[in-house]
Amino acid sequence: MPKFEESLQRLEGIVKEMERGDLPLEQSLKLFEEGVSLSALCRKELEAAEGRVEILLKDDERLRAEAFGESSQNK
Repeated sequence: MPKFEESLQRLEGIVKEMERGDLPLEQSLKLFEEGVSLSALCRKELEAAEGRVEILLKDDERLRAEAFGESSQNK
């Protein structure tokens, strides 16, 4: 499985190729399908990373860890 950075770099390359607008339809479709797969892979990896990020909050002079997003979702 490619790493996040490699997937993102390939996805950016696909976008540039398709933006040129000079590709045959079949090649455009193949690149589009590859791009959708890479996008899903990147999104999955970002969601996993987000779940691992913790925010330190100061509570009564003590620090406590809270999963990223919890404090903003509870407000």
